Amino acid sequence: MVDAGMIKEHAKVIGADGAPVGTVDRVEGGRIKLTKSDSGQGSHEGHHHFIPLDLVADIEDGTVRLSANGDVAVTFEQEEGGRSVH
Repeated sequence: MVDAGMIKEHAKVIGADGAPVGTVDRVEGGRIKLTKSDSGQGSHEGHHHFIPLDLVADIEDGTVRLSANGDVAVTFEQEEGGRSVH
């Protein structure tokens, strides 16, 4: 696992395939908290989502690169209460 201290606010989060996943709000409790603007649509809109730090493969030039492709990474997203989004 990477050093969570290297993950900066407003950093882009991308999947292993380069697909955008979101933007870092902050690191909180072993997870990356994404900004609300990256929260999705419908019932997910306006909620912070979280990506487990275990999915972070690397940090390159301030961008957080995940070990999973973007479409797979979003299946690991959680809302504030820890519930899976999907």
